[in-house]
Amino acid sequence: MTLDEIIKSRRDTRHFTQDEVPDEVIQRALQAGHHAPSVGLTDATRYYLIKSDVIKKEVKKLFLDYDHKASNLTDDELQKKQYQALKLEAIEEAPIGLVICYDRSVLNQFTIGTVGSNEAIKFSAVSASQNIWLSLTEQGYSMGWVSILNYYQFKQLLGLPEHIEPLGYFCVGKPATNYDNQPMLQQLNWKQKAEKPIVEEILVSTPESLRGTKQSHFNLELITPEISEALQQKIDNKTKPTDSLGVLEILAKQIGTVFQSLEPKIVKPNIVVFAGDHGIANHGVSAYPQDVTRQMVTNFLEGGAGINVFCKQNNIGLTIVDAGVNYDFPTNANLVSAKVGKGTQSFLHGPAMSETELNLCFAKGKEIVNSVFEMGCNCIGFGEMGIGNTSTASVLMSILLELPIEDCVGKGTGVVDEKLIQKQDILKKAIENYNGSNDLESKLAYFGGFEIIQMAGGMLQAKQNNMLILVDGFICSVAFLIAYKMNLSVKENAIFCHSSAEKGHQKILDYLDVQPLLQLDLRLGEGTGCAVAFPIIQSAVCFLNEMASFESAGVSRS
Repeated sequence: MTLDEIIKSRRDTRHFTQDEVPDEVIQRALQAGHHAPSVGLTDATRYYLIKSDVIKKEVKKLFLDYDHKASNLTDDELQKKQYQALKLEAIEEAPIGLVICYDRSVLNQFTIGTVGSNEAIKFSAVSASQNIWLSLTEQGYSMGWVSILNYYQFKQLLGLPEHIEPLGYFCVGKPATNYDNQPMLQQLNWKQKAEKPIVEEILVSTPESLRGTKQSHFNLELITPEISEALQQKIDNKTKPTDSLGVLEILAKQIGTVFQSLEPKIVKPNIVVFAGDHGIANHGVSAYPQDVTRQMVTNFLEGGAGINVFCKQNNIGLTIVDAGVNYDFPTNANLVSAKVGKGTQSFLHGPAMSETELNLCFAKGKEIVNSVFEMGCNCIGFGEMGIGNTSTASVLMSILLELPIEDCVGKGTGVVDEKLIQKQDILKKAIENYNGSNDLESKLAYFGGFEIIQMAGGMLQAKQNNMLILVDGFICSVAFLIAYKMNLSVKENAIFCHSSAEKGHQKILDYLDVQPLLQLDLRLGEGTGCAVAFPIIQSAVCFLNEMASFESAGVSRS
């Protein structure tokens, strides 16, 4: 057969004969896979052969479980019956099972070709699978791709290490049919394949919708002085010595002033965790590889992180945002997709993002906060996750407050001693390399992080919505600093939940002239400081609303 004929005759096969697959056939096919394009020549593709009937039976159970879930995704009973009638696998019938994977651990070193996206290693594995398919087809054999699986359970079943990611389970054998020379789903009239590929020439370099969206500064808003005086009088009239509840009294007055109410209530509190990757992480500024961002977002989604525990403890809603993680999460994942790019570029030698991306970050941050606000929330906390983002935040702090980078750089994920000095030197060099404009937007685009700018945009929108703003640790405080530079009145709505163990954090709090609620040496991020401090905030609201006054309790003032 010619190459064109091989490509046209390749099928996603579900029906196999009982013929064995000779070793030379499978070895030739795997060698074809090995010859596929490999980003940066990483050889990150891994193959696992399965001939055991016991393992096949267990994989089939995983398929049946998810196949049942898949059939329930449609409310159309006819479509459900048609789906259930489809043969979508041959796990136990095919003589060989092949698991094609990619090894994410190669990303722990500098990998050529992955600057734009770490997913390039996955694409290499997909290219390998296509080569294998074509080689099998040319030899008179075929393959069927099974992806209807719980991949977490699938990896557990096969005993695959965490860094090995399977594309799916592939059934390999001699095809029992050629499906009348057309794809099976087309033969069964499930869906017709277009005769020609969809091709469109791009003539405009920048979408019209993104033009002219330069971030504008907000006007200062004034608070009604009458409500402030009334709140102070109410607080002083509670059955307690004046100022005896200390910070709780300050909090109560602030919250009542924000909500313009003598009986304020916190409704549907929510913490939003913004996650993003940073190009600067490729220069060894973190104790962890960049892939940890993706791993931790998965941990958030599975409920296993610190922020999950504390939100559950205090009945706080939790929203996870992909602001720019270098990974494509499944479309059915329970997270908000606000991806501006798969991580910023390294600002060591060039801008982290474009002006268009900067404006998009502000816009997406606003949209996310608005969506939370529209669900009835009036108290929003901000958290973050992103390997390398303490470096980004340190540089932004240095520029915004005009401080030496040495005063701003801390341990981050745990960088100490020589590595900490190396981190300082790299960031100092990055600042020295900057020769752009002196305006705020230019500097934010050059040194910013997708999740940090989205948080800043979200904080500005929370102020517009008159929401209570809970600020977590160092990185969130840098995001707040950006928002504050654009609208000084955002400070009126902000509660700074703690002073973290990160070196530069207290300097930011001092600059803003604010008092944090807690000092627990936290530096986890994720918004955990907001969640831990929330009961204190609730205590301020409770005493204001429920504590008796001298008059109502019949208690003498003297």
